[in-house]
Amino acid sequence: MGMNEQNMVISQISCPGGTIYTIVPGDTLFALAQRFNTTVQAIINANPGIDPNSLQVGRMICIPVAPGPGPCPGGFTYTVRAGDTFFSIARRFGTTVAALQAANPGVDPNRLQIGQQICVPARAPAPGACPGGFLYTIRAGDTFFSLASRFGVTVQALTSANPGVNPNNLQVGQQICIPAPAPTPSPGTCSGFIYIIQSGDTLFSLAQRFGTTVAAITAANPGINPNQLQVGQQVCIPD
Repeated sequence: MGMNEQNMVISQISCPGGTIYTIVPGDTLFALAQRFNTTVQAIINANPGIDPNSLQVGRMICIPVAPGPGPCPGGFTYTVRAGDTFFSIARRFGTTVAALQAANPGVDPNRLQIGQQICVPARAPAPGACPGGFLYTIRAGDTFFSLASRFGVTVQALTSANPGVNPNNLQVGQQICIPAPAPTPSPGTCSGFIYIIQSGDTLFSLAQRFGTTVAAITAANPGINPNQLQVGQQVCIPD
C-alpha cells in the first residue's frame, strides 16, 4: 500500500467516542485491550478487516471505549483489579453474582478487564420483623444446617423466617433472622421426664427405648416435628 493510499484509509477511519491509535512494534490486540480497558473482540469489531495475527506497524486503528456502568442506585462503582471475578467480588461485598449481573447489563463476567468499572449493588435488604428471634450476620462457613444446630431451631424454621434467602448461596455479611426456638416442655407440664435429644435419636427409637409409642411422645410435645429433631432439643417422654 502506497503512502497516498494509506493516508486515504486513515482519513476514512471512523471512531466515534474512541481513540485513534498507531500500531508500534510489539503491539498485540490483547495488550492493547488490557491497556485501554476494552476487549479484543471490541477492537476487532471497530476495525473491520483487521488481522489480529498480523498487525502492521504504523497502521492506525480505532480503540473503542469500554462502556462504563450505568446508574448504581444504593451501590457504588468498583474498579476491576487483577484476579477479580463476579464470584469473588460478590463474596467480598456481600452480594450475589445474579445481583452483579443485573446491575451491569452488557458486562461479560467472563471478560472482565483490569481498570473496568462496574456497579456493585447495595446488599440485599435485611429481613423484616423477626418476632421472638434476632438478626444474625452470616460468617464464613455458615450454613442453615450449622446455624440450626447452633441455635436450637430447625432448617425449616430458618427457611420460613427468611423468605427470599437462598440457603445454598449465603453471603458473608448478609443478615438473616434466627427465629425463636420451639418451646421446650417444663417438668411441671410433663407427666413423665424430660429427655435431651442426642445424635441419631428418632421418635421411633425413643419410643422403643422407653417403652412408649411415637403417638404418645408426639401428643406430649405439641408442635414437635418428628422429622427434624435437633441435637440438644428437650422433649417430654410420657409415662
